[in-house]
Amino acid sequence: MSDDFHPRDYSRSPAIRVSMMPKDTNAHGTIFGGHILSLVDQAGAIGAHRVGAGRVVTVALREVEFKAPVHVGDIVSCYTSVLGCGRTSIRVYVRVIAHKSDDVERWDDVTDAELVFVQVNEVGAPVLLSEEIQANVARAVASNPSDDGSAEESP
Repeated sequence: MSDDFHPRDYSRSPAIRVSMMPKDTNAHGTIFGGHILSLVDQAGAIGAHRVGAGRVVTVALREVEFKAPVHVGDIVSCYTSVLGCGRTSIRVYVRVIAHKSDDVERWDDVTDAELVFVQVNEVGAPVLLSEEIQANVARAVASNPSDDGSAEESP
């Protein structure tokens, strides 16, 4: 994403927005990284569902680097962009930001990641994406901001 990203100007609403609670802290008093990763995974799945995918499972989460700590009381927002699809898979980009509840003008980039989800049936076997889902993915990719990695090739 570009440096001029601003949550209030973003073209889409976040897939997830939550207030961080004391139960989610680590031994250092900041929010446990695993909790943020869980939000990333959930937001990515929501991104896949937004284009019509049914049951999906996470098969890959590509390089996550935490850039800023998150504290109790911070509001965390996860924004998603669909990047492309394969025969059974959908690639989703997730960007996580955090801001203090009393200061929506200042925010920190927490992390971002690319995830790959595979659509599966009731027994967990991969299911081909329908033409409708593939068309929805193409429309989603075309509507992405140009600086979020959406120009990359699908797997």
